[in-house]
Amino acid sequence: MPEVRPFRALRYESEIIADLAAVVSPPYDVISPTAAAALLVRHPKNAVRLDLPVGEQGDGPDDRYRRAARTFAAWRSDGTFHKDPRPSLYVYEQAYRLPGSPIERVQRGFFGRLRLEPFGPGSGVLPHERTMPAPREDRYKLLRATGVNTSPVVGLYADPAGQSGRILAEVARTTPIADVTDDEGVRHRMWALPAEGSEASQVASLIAAAGAGPITLADGHHRYETALRYRDERRMSRSCEEDPAFDYVLMLFLEAASQLTVLPAHRVVGGLGEDGVAALRRGLGDLFDEEPVEDPAALIADFGAGQPARGGRGRFGLGTRTGAAILTARRAAFEPLLPAGGEALRQLDVTLLQVVLERLAGIDQAALAAGRVAYTNSADEAVGWVNGGADGADVAFLLEPTPVASIVEVAREGDLMPSKSTYFYPKPLTGLVLNPHEW
Repeated sequence: MPEVRPFRALRYESEIIADLAAVVSPPYDVISPTAAAALLVRHPKNAVRLDLPVGEQGDGPDDRYRRAARTFAAWRSDGTFHKDPRPSLYVYEQAYRLPGSPIERVQRGFFGRLRLEPFGPGSGVLPHERTMPAPREDRYKLLRATGVNTSPVVGLYADPAGQSGRILAEVARTTPIADVTDDEGVRHRMWALPAEGSEASQVASLIAAAGAGPITLADGHHRYETALRYRDERRMSRSCEEDPAFDYVLMLFLEAASQLTVLPAHRVVGGLGEDGVAALRRGLGDLFDEEPVEDPAALIADFGAGQPARGGRGRFGLGTRTGAAILTARRAAFEPLLPAGGEALRQLDVTLLQVVLERLAGIDQAALAAGRVAYTNSADEAVGWVNGGADGADVAFLLEPTPVASIVEVAREGDLMPSKSTYFYPKPLTGLVLNPHEW
């Protein structure tokens, strides 16, 4: 079973950093170069300097990681970060509006340490998504240089009795230690629950709930795999250390049955040219029923934000410069083409689309790594890229959101979804809590 632990977080010192909102950032993998530059301008001690170090003129291959390590050490020395005196869990709440819609939601969980386990039969940690070599290597070099988890992995646990949800709601009625609103209007609040003292029973109940069964990785697969690699490397050089801190990774624990938001990752395919697009359109007729859409705005509205998580119906939006359509998969036609795996994986819309891209557009894993497919959560943006011819964009495939239950089931069956199959929203802020590999 998973082992969950409280920890002594590193946090920004309020006497030095008066405005926490100026120094926190989104996680590294959703920050554009323009956004990164803006965060650095906002405050010289913004967490992006640690989580997404940028290269400078004359840098060697790994200089930016070494620079992040020096910056981190300097900020610890000058008091920018302080280490909490007692091991704690950190209750975390995000209040937000679904992008592009009036729907408001509140999501609660808690930050803690999870003991690392390799994937495989009997593991208490279950992945659901494939990773890519370049991001894995990037995160490994940063972790090796700094020895700290700058941003969390996100994991889903099951709590049918709902005890953890009641505890989190109770804590959320008290005064938080952090309260910031980000650039997307998401309000982030956080509370510290020390493992000793009056809150000890709450901490014990949260740990028991999260550790009662396997945890499904929702977000941060690259960071988790990197932490495993780093742990194994450290064990080789410090094999006598008992229960070392590098055996754990920083995780945001969320209850899988609570109201979580998964946005679709729409696909935009490039490099086809007019002939390639025509061939693709012809091939789609063998696999889908097609309903033409005269107004692209109607297609965008159908697959836009605010729609319920109803993926798995084999229903897609198609946008090209010559027309738009709604595609509905003929399951019998797909059956002999589907990859090996459990029923949950074979039912996924992203699995069907992977078959389409490989067979009709020649896009395999190597082509994906080379950037032949771009991703966006905005249906409007996906169609706009194609209609505007951005970077050779030829075809947009719009998807419906994947239900959380399907994600958990794929992981439990031991299968992996294609890369960029899900986008959990909102993302946890980087810089609220850091996990140093020390006790």
